[in-house]
Amino acid sequence: MAQCVQSVQEFIQDSFVPMVAVLCSEDAERVTRKNNLSFPELLRPFCRLTSEGHLRDPNNQVVVVKGLRISVTGINTRPPQTPELQKLLSQSVSVCQPPEGSPANVISAGDYDLNISDRTVKASVPWYSDWKETLTQLSSSKYYTATTPWFETYRENFLQSMPASEHEFLSHYLACMLVVSSHEAVPTEQFLKLSQEQHRIQHSGEYTHPKWFIPNTLKYYVLLHDISDGDEQRADSVYEDMKQRYGTQGCYLLKINSRSGSTGADEQMPDPWSQYLHKTSMHNPELYEEAAVNNAVENNIGAEEDGLDPSVRDGISETHPLQLDQPTDAGYPSNNPSQSVNSVDVMKPQKQASLTSHNPPTPRGTCLTLNDHDHIRQFIQEFTFRGLLPHIEKNIRQLNDQLVSRKGLSRSLFSATKKLFGGGKVPEKSIAELKNTAGLLYPSEAPELQIRKMADLCFLVQHYELAYNCYHTAKKDFLSDQAMMYAAGALEMAAVAAFLQSGAARPYPAHYMDTAIQTYRDVCKNMLLAERCCLLSAEILKSQAKYSDAATLLIKMTSEDSDLRSALLLEQAAHCFMNMRSPMVRKFAFHMILAGHRFSKAGQSMSQLTGESSLPQLPLPCLHSSQTRVFFGHERRLAEGEKQAATHVSLDQEFDRDLSQLWRELEERVVAVANRGTVPITFQPSQCCLNSLTDNLRYPLAVVEEPIIVEVVFRNPLKVPLALSALSLLWKFTLKDFSGPQGGTTGETITNEKEAACLKETTALNDIIETQVIPEFTISPEDTKVARLKLLPRKTGELHVLGVVYNLDTGEVGNSEDSVAGDLMCVRGQQNLEIQGPRLNVTKEEKTSVRYGPDRRLDPIITPPMPLLEVFFINFPTGLLCGEIRKAWVEFVNVSAVPLTGLRVASTHPEFFTFGGAASDLTPVTPTAAEHCSAYKTVSMPPSVATVSLVSPAAFGVTSSDRPMVAEIPLSRGVLGPGEALQIPLWLRGPDREGVHEINFLFYYESTEKTAKLSHRVLRHTVFICASRSLSVKATASRSNTLHGGEREKEERRGREEKNGSMLVFVDVENINTSEAGVREFHIVQVSSSSRQWRLHKCINPVDDKDSKLASRERGKLCFKATRCRPEEATSDAAEKYTFADLNLGNEQIVSSTTPCADFFFRRSLPAEPRRGAVSAGGASQMRRHSLTPQSGTDEMITNIVRKCSELELDVIVLWKAYVVEDNKQLILEGQLHVALQTIGKEACSISQKEETQEMVLLKFKPDVPPPVSKPSLEQLSHLIKTCLHYPESYDHPFPQKSLCMVPVTLTLSNCSLAKVDVIIDLRHKTTSPESLEVHGSFSWLGQTQYKLQLQAQEVYRLSLKACFFQAGVYNLGTPRVFAKLAQTSAMCETSQQSAMPALIIINNV
Repeated sequence: MAQCVQSVQEFIQDSFVPMVAVLCSEDAERVTRKNNLSFPELLRPFCRLTSEGHLRDPNNQVVVVKGLRISVTGINTRPPQTPELQKLLSQSVSVCQPPEGSPANVISAGDYDLNISDRTVKASVPWYSDWKETLTQLSSSKYYTATTPWFETYRENFLQSMPASEHEFLSHYLACMLVVSSHEAVPTEQFLKLSQEQHRIQHSGEYTHPKWFIPNTLKYYVLLHDISDGDEQRADSVYEDMKQRYGTQGCYLLKINSRSGSTGADEQMPDPWSQYLHKTSMHNPELYEEAAVNNAVENNIGAEEDGLDPSVRDGISETHPLQLDQPTDAGYPSNNPSQSVNSVDVMKPQKQASLTSHNPPTPRGTCLTLNDHDHIRQFIQEFTFRGLLPHIEKNIRQLNDQLVSRKGLSRSLFSATKKLFGGGKVPEKSIAELKNTAGLLYPSEAPELQIRKMADLCFLVQHYELAYNCYHTAKKDFLSDQAMMYAAGALEMAAVAAFLQSGAARPYPAHYMDTAIQTYRDVCKNMLLAERCCLLSAEILKSQAKYSDAATLLIKMTSEDSDLRSALLLEQAAHCFMNMRSPMVRKFAFHMILAGHRFSKAGQSMSQLTGESSLPQLPLPCLHSSQTRVFFGHERRLAEGEKQAATHVSLDQEFDRDLSQLWRELEERVVAVANRGTVPITFQPSQCCLNSLTDNLRYPLAVVEEPIIVEVVFRNPLKVPLALSALSLLWKFTLKDFSGPQGGTTGETITNEKEAACLKETTALNDIIETQVIPEFTISPEDTKVARLKLLPRKTGELHVLGVVYNLDTGEVGNSEDSVAGDLMCVRGQQNLEIQGPRLNVTKEEKTSVRYGPDRRLDPIITPPMPLLEVFFINFPTGLLCGEIRKAWVEFVNVSAVPLTGLRVASTHPEFFTFGGAASDLTPVTPTAAEHCSAYKTVSMPPSVATVSLVSPAAFGVTSSDRPMVAEIPLSRGVLGPGEALQIPLWLRGPDREGVHEINFLFYYESTEKTAKLSHRVLRHTVFICASRSLSVKATASRSNTLHGGEREKEERRGREEKNGSMLVFVDVENINTSEAGVREFHIVQVSSSSRQWRLHKCINPVDDKDSKLASRERGKLCFKATRCRPEEATSDAAEKYTFADLNLGNEQIVSSTTPCADFFFRRSLPAEPRRGAVSAGGASQMRRHSLTPQSGTDEMITNIVRKCSELELDVIVLWKAYVVEDNKQLILEGQLHVALQTIGKEACSISQKEETQEMVLLKFKPDVPPPVSKPSLEQLSHLIKTCLHYPESYDHPFPQKSLCMVPVTLTLSNCSLAKVDVIIDLRHKTTSPESLEVHGSFSWLGQTQYKLQLQAQEVYRLSLKACFFQAGVYNLGTPRVFAKLAQTSAMCETSQQSAMPALIIINNV
């Protein structure tokens, strides 16, 4: 049975492709002829799209078009007539045959030899059992598969030569390219002429061919510019005018011929046209000439053509004596230059010379560079995506609207109308013959044909579900009208569309095909269409392993009218019998004999396959052993839908030494955590892919039942192609049981050299090592190519890969399908893989000599079974706002037969993700249920005083001041069993800095059964997250200078802990989003705090109890009162717990002390400057050096005391929501930003400033003298004492009765430091400025004018004073000056403390 490179789906899709006509001006054709190519031939190798296309169906659903290929042909292309088609098919089979006299493929059967060929079975065996055993072994062997490339060639040529028909539109032109050269005097006038010519051809009625799909054919205007001979500026100017005339989607400027044909003659440019214009190689000149004549018809559908020079092919029908003598078909546009603008200059002497001299084909594309190839490829992509697919989409919608509008008519009324008026149908024959013929034609506007047109359009763009529905509907209408040709076509395509539907929505209706074949053959008398149905249906049935049905169908299509067709179908039926689950050998032999007989009647020669059995060392191709790469493990399967599989390691990835070191460090970190903080001495980093840059000194570890892929590099130094076949690995394997004592027991050593030499496969070796065989491997001239060969170990032991074994022969590049049949020389041999290790350079002996260490990459140890983990990410984003919180899901699947445990994950960015704390709420339990839920835990609560909760960092996996680099993933019962899957939530937070971030995950897991060889396994995953701007949060903290009288008594009761415990926190929030992500506005929904000492108490400026809204570039300011944590909130381990306080601005409160808010707080990136209690690098040694001198120790102590007066530890968490419009839907995003307040009065920001690059520091051999400890500044010393005045805001006094008014005032002094402070209070200071006296009156303090006090650490002292006023007015009591210094620093002078805000009092006269 023919082994096709394409799948059945790809084969069918390539058989029905969109057709595009080409109409060229003479100058444009002359530009392409510089490359010995016509314009359609120029485009032919680039007509398959490498990227996906998209369009929307009438239901507005997106249809993805994959691997689309279009067919571009000249507008005057003619399909071959029936005699020409028969000769064409006969020659296509003949040229695929190997020459006569080739040695036969001899296979032993008992005591006799069996000569096997794909045409005949010649056997002289007395016992049938031996013969059957041999043939059964032959059919199931991996080393030998009987391919029939002549059948594939026949099938391909047959399908591509099918003429266009009236009953279907699949091969009708959808669009027309109008091509004009930029060298034209007025290109726009030439475009107008071509457009009128196309309109005349389609609508004048003069021509029956070519066929057009719809009246409104897409016209695509192409301006062809010759770079080597043309004004590029003028071409650009003309193209700008074209875009104004035809629109950017209706025209294109194609620039080619970047070099002249004479320059670079020695360069070898790729020739992609050879595989299309030289389809087959012919073995004798006579056959070559005959095939050239009969293949001189340009294909109507596909891209493959004959091997003739274009100048020969264009005029072959006029000059060759074997061409049928028939007049020019009036139904086609003429090739005469005087009658059509689509003309080609042809020289008849050249045609005759090429026919008689048998010279090799003229080189093509000589004026094109690789950039020109890219230009052509880009042109095809632009035409398809911006022109053709939108045109098809628009017509599908129009046809659908027409059909929907007609659904209002009753079917019975419609039928009655058709009976009265004949339905607009014109019978080709008499009414009496309608039931027995297919002679019924519909007019182009008939509704039945509109349904068929819509079905064909949907089929061409791979919308098979809608196509099937339309075909099914049209089939019913055609059958009711007894239009049998149309009905058969609808049945045929409905069956194919049903098969091609993704997901197997409905079973393949084979009875549809059977009915279509019978109708074509018996009713319509059209064997071409019946044969097409048979070929399609047979391939579909074989893909479903229905070989019996396929054989029956093929045999039914045999007849006496065509010996060649019957021979090919009988041969394929014979192979079907051999491919059944129980091979039917006798039927195979019988039908092969029948096929050979029909081949003989058709004039085809008999040939046999070649074979060799020796195994020498082959010199070709060159084998680069040092570049060999070895990959251990399964290739990761691709996920579907919303799932994203872990990237892990593959052979397609480039090796990066820095990245490899990063993965090693991550693995060491997680191994240390798994082994109680220490890395074992026997630790060996996991290496899934070994190459010349990795450490290969140790024996790599592989796992039984997991493949080993060896990538070898071949180079062909010759100028002719090399064809390798039956390529596989040679190996030696020593059985070893590692479960026994002292490293296990060693068994026998086995090798596959004998089996590989004679191309035999035994079950015993497959039970030990299963070896993959590559049937064909072609290397182009002077090319380097890699081959990936696979081994699957079934037993434990020590494996040694020795080399490669293969058949070496010569073959045509791009003709690998026919290499077995076309071998001129074949020899089987081997090459050894010998890799030299790294040079040793450690000891003195190694340095003085040349020694190399071992390279063990080809010597893996096969260990006992281990668990195998696959990780999938569900709803994992690729872009986030800075600080955005997104809930995703992770699925862990154990695809092995061994349970796994100890699942952990390490990451380079632990602040990016969290799996939640031990007490985190995991509901909802599925990704679907969680799709529209908030990632936070929320409660309904109106805005009020802050809600406080106490949390230990240990509950969130944080046991030290550092961020948790390794997280343990909880498993049910601590084990994930074989085949089990676990889905757990994963919360993500967008990075604080915008840009693209590379984040690496390393998943670590162990087996429940400990083995000495492989202790653990890892799985790598890399993601790239694009972070966009969101909000910028700035915060400052200031001391509060007010203490109301009602709170004074409370403070006295609270004791010393509550003294000096009030602050104001100002939060400035700015929307810095650039609206790139469609964000409309941000809402500040809550502000929380976390600290071991402070907490937010209440919001001072709430805005109507609603969250703050910030549009683009808007800024909001919030003010909060902060207090120290209460004593009852602190427990015995208060230093280890954090107080979370939540102040919601709306009616919903987010519980910040739970997952994920608290997780990301503890995983946050710490600020650049160290927190309190943290010691910077080298800090301890500097402290030891400073303590050597008493003076330095005292200065450092003073500095620390003063610094702690303004030191603060308070983290502000701003929680926000963003409203985003995406696809006309509003989405709500949420996130959080962190601001770490460390110093009173110093502003902190959520966005860390970029660190400046450090300059290179010179190497110093002597330690620098430690810098002196800087003394505290006056600014720092002015914060030792905080002052506050308590007095009545207004005071009434009868000045007429008493001239003096005395008011009691209390001055509160708070020691902000942790040491004794000497304080001087001076009341003699008076305001002397005239401006101040005009506003505030003058008054006097009574009693003592100066006080000297000593306050203990954090002591609050109240001093009673009296102020004397002489008249009514407004007075400022803030005149006392306070000086302070540390009591233990006698040499230091007192420093003036920062005064409080103005204290105004109103004195009223009553």
